[in-house]
Amino acid sequence: MRIFVTGASGWIGSAVVPELIEAGHRVVGLARSDASAAALTAAGAEVVRGTIDDLDVLRETAVASDGVIHLAFKHDIAFSGGFQDAGEADRRAVDTFGDALAGTDRPFVIASGVAGLAPGHVATERDMPTIDGSPVSIRATTAQAVLALASRGVRSSVVRLSPTCHGDGDNGFMATLVATARAKGVSGYLGDGANRWPAVHRLDAARLFRLAVEKAPAGSVLHGIAEEGVAIRDVAEVIGRHLGVPVRSVAPEAAAEHFAWLGAFLAFDVPASNTLTRELLDWQPTQPGLLEDLDKGHYFHPPVTTV
Repeated sequence: MRIFVTGASGWIGSAVVPELIEAGHRVVGLARSDASAAALTAAGAEVVRGTIDDLDVLRETAVASDGVIHLAFKHDIAFSGGFQDAGEADRRAVDTFGDALAGTDRPFVIASGVAGLAPGHVATERDMPTIDGSPVSIRATTAQAVLALASRGVRSSVVRLSPTCHGDGDNGFMATLVATARAKGVSGYLGDGANRWPAVHRLDAARLFRLAVEKAPAGSVLHGIAEEGVAIRDVAEVIGRHLGVPVRSVAPEAAAEHFAWLGAFLAFDVPASNTLTRELLDWQPTQPGLLEDLDKGHYFHPPVTTV
């Protein structure tokens, strides 16, 4: 298949592209910069220049492709106060793809998340998110719109990713926790630290996206989760051991002060199951778990400084 991938040079996309190519697919990647274009070319993908705001580019490339994997999201503005704007841009892109693929029975796969599904309970693929009108819930609304495309002749599916997709080179939540512990001189967790995050290695997640675009039935909800739930206190203990700093509880009311923007997420207790996904697509995660990956040490390399 000729598969159009947005976010193709990002953290997940840069693993999805070689996964697809190694399976015999042709990849067309959306690139918004020269660096992204060069990385995609080096990986063996075709390049289309543009951003998710270039709706004509998205439409034309989708029409000329056998399927679409949409991974791009404006994380840069989302986590600096502009989540609503990022979510609205994402929805416009998704609607454009939906219109382009309607009636074709071609696959359309997007990335979503498990946060907010069933706090404190093990969420399954059958659980639906709460839509409460908040800026964050706009992504859940978009995911629901993608699933509804099944009734318009699109083989649509949603891959709900773990909060942390870990691996060597990660600059996300885990890297931020390490940087915070290094800066504060203490590896912290909120409250008793018993709250759990599911986790998945980026290479396992990449394989799931390939399986989804190849064979997920229309309207499928898939869980990109390898571990059901890892206690944040256990994560803090590994970080503290590697950095040689104490591990301590941080009062919930001090979350924003200690963890900055990450404080709003760190208290989430969002365990989730992958049973239905494994049964549906025969997906078997094989990469190291989160704590094992942290213990490999790559998250603790000293920051690179330039003069």
